[in-house]
Amino acid sequence: NPRPCGGDAPIPFGAPLIYDSGTPGAVVQMGADATAAQFVGVAGAEVKSSLAYLEQSAGQYMPGDPVSVFQRGSINVHCQRGIPALGGAVYVRITYNSSYSTAQVGGFEAEADSSNTVELTNCQWAGPADANGTVELRILTMLNA
Repeated sequence: NPRPCGGDAPIPFGAPLIYDSGTPGAVVQMGADATAAQFVGVAGAEVKSSLAYLEQSAGQYMPGDPVSVFQRGSINVHCQRGIPALGGAVYVRITYNSSYSTAQVGGFEAEADSSNTVELTNCQWAGPADANGTVELRILTMLNA
């Protein structure tokens, strides 16, 4: 489902999304203070034409761009921490933890990190990650239409 990119920061492809509290209907990347109940979906990769988008290698949506939001089904994402397994729990980092310096806020993970991550109860991993950390994520049900 297309939704406008809200806020003032770009949304990278494959990022978990929530609705923007300042702009009705717009989405932003999950981050600090986000809850699992706010999860809307995942920003899908969009094939951008050079006529409409001058920056071809960024892999992101800029504020105001229409964002392809996957709300149910399977999509490949990057798992930044942990070892995903078939049917395993999916987490999103909402607070930076210097113990895991490569795990950035707003990224998917396969391990809980106390109150620094939230579990997406409507999602599960569909198998192990490849050598680059890319793994299939299954969104079982829509939480927010």
